[in-house]
Amino acid sequence: MFVDQVKIYVKAGDGGDGIAAYRREIYVPKGGPAGGDGGNGGDVIFKVDEGLNTLMDFRYNRHYKAKRGENGMSKNKHGKNAVSLVVDVPPGTTVTDEETGELIADLTNHEQEAVIARGGRGGRGNSRFASAKNPAPELSENGEPGQERNIKVELKLLADVGLIGFPSAGKSTLLSVVSAARPKTAEYHFTTLTPNLGVIDTDDQRSFVIADLPGLIEGAHEGTGLGYQFLRHVERTRVLLHVIDMAGVEGRDPYDDFVKIYRELKEYDTKLIERPQIIAANKMDMPGAEQNLREFESKLKDKYPIYSISALTKEGLQKLTLAVADVLDKTPRHTEEIDKTDEKVVYRYQKEEIPFTITKDSDGSFVLSGARVEKLFKMTDFTKDESVQRFARQLRGMGVDEALRKRGASDGDIIRLNDFEFEFID
Repeated sequence: MFVDQVKIYVKAGDGGDGIAAYRREIYVPKGGPAGGDGGNGGDVIFKVDEGLNTLMDFRYNRHYKAKRGENGMSKNKHGKNAVSLVVDVPPGTTVTDEETGELIADLTNHEQEAVIARGGRGGRGNSRFASAKNPAPELSENGEPGQERNIKVELKLLADVGLIGFPSAGKSTLLSVVSAARPKTAEYHFTTLTPNLGVIDTDDQRSFVIADLPGLIEGAHEGTGLGYQFLRHVERTRVLLHVIDMAGVEGRDPYDDFVKIYRELKEYDTKLIERPQIIAANKMDMPGAEQNLREFESKLKDKYPIYSISALTKEGLQKLTLAVADVLDKTPRHTEEIDKTDEKVVYRYQKEEIPFTITKDSDGSFVLSGARVEKLFKMTDFTKDESVQRFARQLRGMGVDEALRKRGASDGDIIRLNDFEFEFID
């Protein structure tokens, strides 16, 4: 089964907890704090494996979680960092945040990697908080929570040439006779429901990858028919090969077919029509094809090269494949767009977020929420008084106290943060 789009959940590892410990060795006076830091949590990394060509593995495993870091130990021993979880994906994979719709990564080259979710930092032990005023602190941090997100993973085939055309134009038949691919062929529309890839070896020892893509109909750029399933894969191809039923077997006009396909490409992405395009006038062994070809050429006015072929009798195929190879030799790969996408990935995790928000519950309590304040909460060890006092200072420094006063909070009011409740003291 060919799978080219899935939705999955990824969770990076949490950081290990730091601990509060002290040196208690004989003959060592004033040992002092000796609590080690926790290790960092593991990242979730997607890595390109050119041996894969589908997202089938994601169909059966929708949750990916990296391991958490090891907790700190006494004698200033730090916990071990967790190993990152590396997930193999096929070349041409794009990763998008499902909630924001922003592109996280665009993976195209073999062994290219992208961090999809970053692991949490290990919590600091009490030796990190020692100072002249407090030489023996009871203070330590819990590990930082790892990043978690719901993502959409899409596969856009990396083929040199894309076969495009109306259903039953002969694309699958053409692929089957010029390569070793064996796509399903039948006399009804949408026989091809998933893309098929084939490698073509020309007589002069050149080769390229060609993709037979699902048939196109009017309105595809709006999702009609197979819609985006077709157009998503066209984006990656370097050369577009129009396969047109020149015999008009189904009563359609060949030139109208070409115009409609051209319009769908333009409506989906104007950059697609700037790519080299070749026209394969198929079914030339059928009655009326020659007359239709002459009319087609007069209307096209030499805008694109036309090659007469018959996928059934294999007439003209050698000339067509050599012409396609010649065009590919002059057409560079689309590296500029990929580089720009990589730049976006670098800055993806730097966007500013509101540190906290305050709402009022139906029972009159105030609810404190926000990514930053919740992270501080999770990294605080509430079993130690010093940690609680530090958390209170952090909230005050963020402006939480002042914001609560403005919302009408007074002594004794209940403040709720996650599953924890505490009283407001003015």
